Amino acid sequence: MPKTLGIDLGTTNSCMAVAEGSLSNVIPNREGGRTTPSVVAYKDNGEVLVGLPAKRQAIINPAETIYSVKRLMGRKFSEPEIDSLKYLLPYGLAADPQHGDVRVKLRGTLVSPPEVSAMILKKLKADAEHYLGGPIEKAIVTVPAYFNDSQRQATKDAGAIAGLDVVRIINEPTAASLASGLGGKQDMLIAVYDLGGGTFDVSLLELAKGIFEVKATSGNTYLGGDDFDMRILSWLIDEFKKNEGVDLHAEPKAMQRLKEASEAAKIELSSANSASIALPFIHMDKSLEASLTREQFEAMTKDLVDKTEDPCRKALEAARVQARDVDAIVLVGGMTRMPRVVAKVKEIFGKDPYVRANPDEVVAAGAALQGSIMGGEIAEVLLLDVTPLSLGLRTVGDGFKVLIERNTTIPIRRSETFTTTEDGQTFVRIGIFQGEQPKASQNHPLGEFELVGVKPQAAGKPRIEVTFEINADGLLRVTAKDKETGQKQAIVIKPSTGLDRDMVDRLAKEARAPGGSVASAPSGPPAS
Repeated sequence: MPKTLGIDLGTTNSCMAVAEGSLSNVIPNREGGRTTPSVVAYKDNGEVLVGLPAKRQAIINPAETIYSVKRLMGRKFSEPEIDSLKYLLPYGLAADPQHGDVRVKLRGTLVSPPEVSAMILKKLKADAEHYLGGPIEKAIVTVPAYFNDSQRQATKDAGAIAGLDVVRIINEPTAASLASGLGGKQDMLIAVYDLGGGTFDVSLLELAKGIFEVKATSGNTYLGGDDFDMRILSWLIDEFKKNEGVDLHAEPKAMQRLKEASEAAKIELSSANSASIALPFIHMDKSLEASLTREQFEAMTKDLVDKTEDPCRKALEAARVQARDVDAIVLVGGMTRMPRVVAKVKEIFGKDPYVRANPDEVVAAGAALQGSIMGGEIAEVLLLDVTPLSLGLRTVGDGFKVLIERNTTIPIRRSETFTTTEDGQTFVRIGIFQGEQPKASQNHPLGEFELVGVKPQAAGKPRIEVTFEINADGLLRVTAKDKETGQKQAIVIKPSTGLDRDMVDRLAKEARAPGGSVASAPSGPPAS
């Protein structure tokens, strides 16, 4: 029977696993690594490299070596977070002319983040099939708990383009809880603190007799290891400019070398008190040499570590518990190896974190276990997740009326009655948004539709019942009904990622064709 592949599609590294009943097995890639760098390189001869081979050649091909693409998924080019990236990445970014979504500049064309992510997923799929000796068709892919609907849809699109049937998108902290090894204990409240390469999430789960119930989740989709790297990188640039009078920002190859050196120094400082950085001939005949102590690194990143505290406090407040009520804290993501991060976790929760789960592999392992749960191989476990952001509609004056609050257990169905604002009104426009801001325009738009055929009456007389319904997959369906006439209209929200649906279907079909799942096959850049 074909296995369901559990995939942690990470910002820096990705990991995959399959489950045999209640046991999860991490699958090594064809290079022998248990994690795969989330890096894609497009070469002049049309060859596409993924993973370690792509990372190894990044310095000589910086403008066409794409990393940290997860931070771009489902985002608009105009977002402030994207603006801050434009000057630090060696490859170019631009806006999609039609939808305004962020795109990667590649050889005179614009490529979407889901298409780049699909190359990573193709590599994982091909390596898993090689290891298992059989086809992989289905996958469960994890996302940060605080990803919005557009970011989740972008991840599903990437899976489809890679030739995978993504049967479920689940939250990374929730997946980690399944594989943490704590499920056999009775009546526990656990916190999953997930600080990865690009995002931070915290979830509180109640474990009791095989039930994993998420009580609350919070996070920051733009806080992770990349930000720590950039602090070192910016420091190195400033030091070099001060010493040599040269600004390295405009030199892609130098920026790539600085990025790799910064990441290496960060990792080294998790176990050493100082790290030496030496980059010969970084600019013509000039070399860069620097020494960074752990104390300096902790000082320059103190605000980043401190930013993880507020989401933790919000999650505790939403779950209506105190930090002392948490029985165990599971660490996820490579950044949780940083001593200052571990100290911050202990400071927030008042106890040492649980360290038996591998922070690099536990999410993929949990995704694989979810596959066993969905396949009926694990019958005694029930997973109850929540919607991470509030859902509601636009009201008069750009108001935002919440129908489903964040941290509500799904599936869920909520209804509320509204009315008209003008005399003789024969239709109402329903604008659907996701977020926590008081004005609709400040939140993330999900869709819009009209209920026509409303009986014309004085303003405030018609009774329009609006229903929001989220299923177990997190798919939102919105229905509007005139309670007097019975006239009804509905929409299933499928957030746009700026990709044409026909194009996604075509690329998915091509990926499922014989030979279509080999990520490194010569193919040139993906279609845009």
